[in-house]
Formats: sequence, C-alpha cells, structure tokens
Amino acid sequence: MVKGYNSDLNIRGKSYHVQTEDWGAANPFLVSRVFANGAVVKTVKTSYTEALRDGPVQDQQALGLALRKQHQNVIDQLHAGQIR
Repeated sequence: MVKGYNSDLNIRGKSYHVQTEDWGAANPFLVSRVFANGAVVKTVKTSYTEALRDGPVQDQQALGLALRKQHQNVIDQLHAGQIR
C-alpha cells in the first residue's frame, strides 16, 4: 500500500514540492500540500467519502488510485497556473 507521493517540480522558473498523503482509517483523509520556498502555499484535503463516492471507503486499491489522482490533479493545477 502506498502511503503517499512526493514530487519536486520547476515551473516557470519557480521550484515546488508536492506532497500527498493518506492519513489512514483513524483520520480518513487524503491530503496534498504544495510547498514553495519551504512554505505551504496550498493544501487540498479530501475525505475518503468524497474521494471514493462510487465504492467502499475501505477498498485499498481504490484509495491508492484516489491518492495518485489527487496528487496528479494538484500537479496539473500548478502547470496550469491555478496555484502560485
């Protein structure tokens, strides 16, 4: 099971670090943070219920897919200039 993803990006001359974590069943959220110059510039927090609308919230494969999808969506927003 993947607990999270980390990506270092350079977009339009600015460095970003994107971290996405699964906080686990005791705190059922997928959380992405975007860092620039060591500071958090954006946080995306999605409940298991919201991330897994079409399936059981304890399905590990579905959770892994939702985690990867959220991480990629945040990266896509950075590339699109929606996060600065």
